[in-house]
Amino acid sequence: MVLELVRKELDAKKFGFDKCLVIRNNLIVEQNYEEARKKIDKISKLQKLIIVQGRDEEFNRKVLENKKVNILLNPENTNKGSSLFQRNSGMNHVLCRIAKENDIAIGIDLSEIIKRESKERAEYIAKVMQNIMLCKKYKVRMIMTTLANSESELRNSYDMKSLCLVLGMDTKMAKDAVEKGFLLS
Repeated sequence: MVLELVRKELDAKKFGFDKCLVIRNNLIVEQNYEEARKKIDKISKLQKLIIVQGRDEEFNRKVLENKKVNILLNPENTNKGSSLFQRNSGMNHVLCRIAKENDIAIGIDLSEIIKRESKERAEYIAKVMQNIMLCKKYKVRMIMTTLANSESELRNSYDMKSLCLVLGMDTKMAKDAVEKGFLLS
């Protein structure tokens, strides 16, 4: 069974999924960790899925150390630029180990890739590929998502698996990321 989180009911079979489940208000998008922590505590009392939008490495580390979080979405969404010799992807080996220990999945948002322009998209994809490489090495669960605002922005499961393979996931990892993962909207 695959969960699909959308703003409105959609035909899940049309996109290659078994079931459509509507879940709202579980995505935490905060600039400050203290505000995010308060929302995490509030949502965890309701025993719901907790998804936190990634920021810089310091924010991501605090989120990954919180065992109540289920998914860190887009850790590569960092404002800090890359240096000349090293790409800043919002993840590193230490954060991957923490994510593995606390069983927190790392989410990739397909709409973040789609909405960017050419050069910026290439840089973003490079960061995603680096994070996939790290997650693969440290055996961290990954999830492919789409925060689509409309039905036309959604992609079917086959397309999402294909993109996962192109980005560097192996076949099993790509299948798990899409089929056992979540489509967020």
